[in-house]
Amino acid sequence: MTELFSAHTDTCSNSLHLVTSLQEERSAVWSLYCQIAEMKPYSSENRIRPVLSKFSQLLIDYVSLGHFSIYEHLLAEKQDQSSVLSFAEQIYPAFSNTTASAVSFSDTYDDGNRKFKTDKLAQDLSVLGEQLAERMELEDRLCSMLLH
Repeated sequence: MTELFSAHTDTCSNSLHLVTSLQEERSAVWSLYCQIAEMKPYSSENRIRPVLSKFSQLLIDYVSLGHFSIYEHLLAEKQDQSSVLSFAEQIYPAFSNTTASAVSFSDTYDDGNRKFKTDKLAQDLSVLGEQLAERMELEDRLCSMLLH
């Protein structure tokens, strides 16, 4: 009985740690997103380049944590609960789309891409913001399932 309780406690602790990490990364991503949005107009490529690079790197870390840690952990921990698995399967396409959008944004605007232009940045940021908002709603639901 003690081993079962200990395993459950470890699982809950690990779940809480993952959710806390996700929330911290999400907050950092959103903070940089707002900082970039406030830098309009995007005419000074050199001024915005380091912020975009930092944002792109953090964005990839954030979506990776959600996609590969939270989502996978939920599937592993709740494999015996058909309603959780059904929900996870239902949202996976939307979750994957937001991951793909973040990767595409990062590929376009990361500092390693010396040829990017800022003329579409406002539009691309707007689309990414909508995708991130959708993702955050999905993550909140996943995290709630993970913690209960």
